[in-house]
Amino acid sequence: MDVTDVIDEDLVLGLLREQRPDLAGLPLRRVGRGWDNELWRLGDELAVRIPRTERAPELLRKEHRWLPEIASRLPLPVPTPLYLGEPSALFPQPWTVVAWVAGEPADGAEIKNAESAATLAEFLRALHSEEPLIAQGDRSKGDGLRKASCEFGDDLIELIGDDQARMLGEILRDGQEAPEWQGPRVWVHGDLHPANVVTKDCALTGVIDFGELGPGDPAADLGAVWTLLPSGSTSAFFENYGEVDEATMRRARAGAIYTGVFVVQMALNGLRGLPGGKPGWLAAGRKALDRIVEVC
Repeated sequence: MDVTDVIDEDLVLGLLREQRPDLAGLPLRRVGRGWDNELWRLGDELAVRIPRTERAPELLRKEHRWLPEIASRLPLPVPTPLYLGEPSALFPQPWTVVAWVAGEPADGAEIKNAESAATLAEFLRALHSEEPLIAQGDRSKGDGLRKASCEFGDDLIELIGDDQARMLGEILRDGQEAPEWQGPRVWVHGDLHPANVVTKDCALTGVIDFGELGPGDPAADLGAVWTLLPSGSTSAFFENYGEVDEATMRRARAGAIYTGVFVVQMALNGLRGLPGGKPGWLAAGRKALDRIVEVC
């Protein structure tokens, strides 16, 4: 289901008039198109998220169920769901009204402020502090690291060079061979790349898009120290987050490579004009891969 062609201002206004007429008079404008949802700003403090893929409705329902509960203990603003719209004759899927998180996505306004290392560490420490009380059969974030493939295609190798590709491959294999997480599964964001955090004045100010929220290995998020933060942030991050065992650190570095390669590949796809490509992600992806190599 890609319903992008039917999502326009008339549709969003119609949904609001039908189900939330108290909000229908607020200014409305499209501000972004994510992987799974379109985002419309509603007034100064709200946003409307409309699903555009088959998996998006399930993710929206999950966020609506769990994120309000988790948000109360997080030290950064997040898009807390406030209303879950019901499917209707106007639109056959659920949709949500959420809190607006001010700032610019870090894929275009990178984090440079050194204090953001402590900010991100405190956020993840709070997020990881509780084991999810959900079905034990739910897929655990980070469990697929050993089996997942990470292709260093010719276009990527040409961009980063043979030496860096070789080093990244070694770090990746080391992480895949590290012992698995033995502690309790904790809440993890699961998708911390530069487009899913926001900045103001070069500082981290919010975290968005919790569609991959779920139980898992904290290493699934800890790779963000390399994919999001400026060079030289590792010590400050872990001083504030807390001690991490060697195996978790190895898995976190491998996860950071997956994220960095994904971001770069999406940028290269965009530069080639392929659908869904993100040409603006190139700088963020390159810097992420460079930072991983710097500390290894």
